[in-house]
Amino acid sequence: MSDKDPATNRQVKNSMKKKSFQCKVCCEFFACNDDLKSHLRRTHPSKKNIEISNYYCKMENRSHLRTYVGGNHQFYTCCVCAVVFTDRMNLIRHLRTHIGEKPFHCNVCEATFAWKHGLTQHLRIHAGEKPFHCNVCEATFSLKNSLINHLRIHTGEKPFHCTACEAKFTDKSSLTRHFRTHTGEKSFYCSICKATFARKTKLTEHFRTHTGERPFHCNMCEATFSQKAVLISHLRTHTGEKPFLCNICKATFGQKCSLAAHVRIHTGEKPFHCNMCKAAFVRKGQLTSHLRTHTGEKSFHCSICEATFAHKANVTKHLRTHTGEKPFHCNMCKATFTCKSHLTLHLRAHTGEKPFHCNMCKATFTRKDILNNHLRTHTGEKPFCCNMCEATFARKSTLADHLRTHTGEKPFHCNMCKATFAHKSNLTTHLRTHTGEKPFYCNMCEAAFCQKDYLTRHLRTHTREKPNVTFVKQPMLTKLP
Repeated sequence: MSDKDPATNRQVKNSMKKKSFQCKVCCEFFACNDDLKSHLRRTHPSKKNIEISNYYCKMENRSHLRTYVGGNHQFYTCCVCAVVFTDRMNLIRHLRTHIGEKPFHCNVCEATFAWKHGLTQHLRIHAGEKPFHCNVCEATFSLKNSLINHLRIHTGEKPFHCTACEAKFTDKSSLTRHFRTHTGEKSFYCSICKATFARKTKLTEHFRTHTGERPFHCNMCEATFSQKAVLISHLRTHTGEKPFLCNICKATFGQKCSLAAHVRIHTGEKPFHCNMCKAAFVRKGQLTSHLRTHTGEKSFHCSICEATFAHKANVTKHLRTHTGEKPFHCNMCKATFTCKSHLTLHLRAHTGEKPFHCNMCKATFTRKDILNNHLRTHTGEKPFCCNMCEATFARKSTLADHLRTHTGEKPFHCNMCKATFAHKSNLTTHLRTHTGEKPFYCNMCEAAFCQKDYLTRHLRTHTREKPNVTFVKQPMLTKLP
């Protein structure tokens, strides 16, 4: 367009601003031209090919429409999106975005392009050529636009503004993606399950759930991933890098989502709510696990026995009962454990740490479940009920022990004889008759005992204390005549 006629320039610009991105087939409006093009390709393919191809043919035969806007200036208007061009060839190239024509082919791979410069840029990927250099840092790029976008990181410039909110962006594509969060448009469709996505990259990632493709490989182990971001997070398990810092307690994390979940511990926020009960959770994964308590779903299977589990972590722990693996080691003694939580509890035996405090007395505990049991001594609550009699219990383990009095079950077996026991503590005591172990020592003499109650009775020989025995007076019998 000529720079010598500013009035004409203003007239064309104002005309283009007033143009709406409207589909000529179904009259639907769109926020930007890219969204209109995606809509045409997917929703009206047959109609589009007929109308636009005919128009494209007329353009090739010079039988095109011309719009005159003052003087001798002639303009060419796209029949689909009403974009105005001053050059006929530019309109012809533009029409390829609507009809999907890609006449330029890569001779290295099967990629095709609508424009020659697109092919030229693509060939640099194969050649490894990066001719565009950043003059601030040492970064190099294969595309000039990539360099321009990169330079804005140094300058802080964000020239692309959202008209619906105050957000600003360094590149146009980021603004386009952001705008869909306002419109709710999802123009990318999965051809297999009809799922829709706002971004093409999300569709590509989703498609791999159908194909099973995992193109991202870890160069330190054999792990493969369907998403590059997951590979980057995985690599940090090898390097130990934790780039995400909590600004409240200075804890660091390898993943951004882990930091976000951690911050909720400080804020008390629990955004994930169960729709079957009133439970709320810090993490989405915790909600997913919780929902299985309602559905009873156990989708994780042991490959060695027929055991099933609601959680993947539980099947991993269970497998160690078959393999005997104990990967968690205490750095203060030689103890090893099958799961990390057991090691954490064990370490408190060395450190004396008791992080769980009773808010009704000064008692402290090493485990949260022990604190919960203790709290019931204050409240008198007995939530565990026997379904065979009316007995109630404060602890689940006590209920389990009680139920064996009904069933007669004796699940604890001695591996040295054929004795069986209803309670694990009884088996432990019995095993000492085989091993000769006497762990209970008298602090007044050298006597040792295999059971605690034997030690208690022995201590009375030193203290002369009499056991607390209650005698019940029997009624006197009357002698019959």
